[in-house]
Amino acid sequence: MNQIAEFFQYLLNSEEIIRTGGLVLITLIIFIENGVFFGFFLPGDYLLFLSGVFAGTKILAVPLWLLLLCIFGAAVVGSLVGYLTGRYFGERLQNRPDSLFFKKKYIETTREYFLKYGSRTLIVARFLPIVRTFAPILSGLIRMDMRYFMLYNVIGGAIWVVSLVGGGYYFGEKFPWIVDYVHYIIIFFLAVTTFTVIRGYINARKEMKQEKEAVSE
Repeated sequence: MNQIAEFFQYLLNSEEIIRTGGLVLITLIIFIENGVFFGFFLPGDYLLFLSGVFAGTKILAVPLWLLLLCIFGAAVVGSLVGYLTGRYFGERLQNRPDSLFFKKKYIETTREYFLKYGSRTLIVARFLPIVRTFAPILSGLIRMDMRYFMLYNVIGGAIWVVSLVGGGYYFGEKFPWIVDYVHYIIIFFLAVTTFTVIRGYINARKEMKQEKEAVSE
């Protein structure tokens, strides 16, 4: 059990992932986190930002263009896998019992965002943990046209990767001392994303309730 706990602790430690796993592990984690249902707990936003920081400070010896290309490809292909999973195995996934790696409330939370934002959810969701993982799956489940899905998938992936990795690279290059404060960066991202998810979910539920009350009247 201790080894399993240490393994999950390692997966949640973005700094350790970047230092030991390099570009290969970063790419693999982004691929899983963007569309494989059990990958929702993996680091996303702050892994991207810190990979940019480490590349900017040359701790991660990878050219910026290659880092952007690999992460962008992993995000887009990962979401496509999620879409295909939802399209062909969505009913089975919805009917599976709750477990450590899957809870039905994750799909319901994502559904709330789709009701509020429509197809734009695929862009908004890139910056929302959990929703980011389940949005492609739900897109396949409701059988969204693949052409529209891929359009929003590519646009959302590009905005997400360029803004976070590019921003991290800029800070790492201009302010190399920032690597001494990576833990504060992680806490900041966790606080912001958690607040955003909770607030968005509450607002979506509130709007749905108001719409139902308006219809009933």
